[in-house]
Amino acid sequence: MRRLISAAFALLSACLSPALAQQPSRSECLAMANAAPRALPVAFRQTAAAPEVEITYAGHSTYFIDTPGGVRIATDYSGAYQVGRLPDVVTMNRAHSTHYSLNPDKRIPHVLHGWGEDGKPAAISERVGDTFIRNVTTDIRRYFGDDSGTDMIRDGNSIFIFEVAGLCIGHLGHLHHKLDDSHFAQIGRLDIVMVPIDGTYTMSLDGVSEITRRLRASVVLPMHRFATPLDEFMQRIGNQFEIDRRTERSLRISRDTLPATPTVIILDGV
Repeated sequence: MRRLISAAFALLSACLSPALAQQPSRSECLAMANAAPRALPVAFRQTAAAPEVEITYAGHSTYFIDTPGGVRIATDYSGAYQVGRLPDVVTMNRAHSTHYSLNPDKRIPHVLHGWGEDGKPAAISERVGDTFIRNVTTDIRRYFGDDSGTDMIRDGNSIFIFEVAGLCIGHLGHLHHKLDDSHFAQIGRLDIVMVPIDGTYTMSLDGVSEITRRLRASVVLPMHRFATPLDEFMQRIGNQFEIDRRTERSLRISRDTLPATPTVIILDGV
């Protein structure tokens, strides 16, 4: 009888394992955003330092994210901005050619498009090494000269979210419109957010400032900076955000070193 039960259990495990393996990774950022806050007694706090992520501003809207597990990610990758070794993962958006490449270096193993194929939105839920990557789609304006009859391409842009080392890192991409409640629900909690502040090519400073205030990430990293006066952006997001301007181009940060007050960090060492 015991052998029969053992055999049945083994058979059930064999059937379930492939199905479980196909399940998408779980988003910890969504789980934390939806969970009620809880306090831990001081005696049970971990004393080991949290692992650090290094974030480097390469230029335009490309940031390099180097994870504790050795994964290198490049956002809105066109190949024009390169810092150090080739990335393992590149994310792209197709609003302009400065945000994507249809012919990336073949040695890059993971190329993630923020737009879908055959009229379907991109649906990314992928684990690479120590990082879980997912996306939230938004619409984009049509290219100049495109006379297809509609102003916007549905789901043509993706907000990419990288979950690593206990951090939730978001890149808003080439965002062209305000976000509604469903977008914020899909994004969940962000600790670090990369925000386009050009005020024209993406969306107005008023619009992106409203989004920044609502996301209320601990760290805001501006991109698409061009000639936008930083003080204009700061005035719009309000005095609830500090400003930290640095001469280097890289930031090393962990859950333990997130600023207590939401802070806009400018990496000027490009």
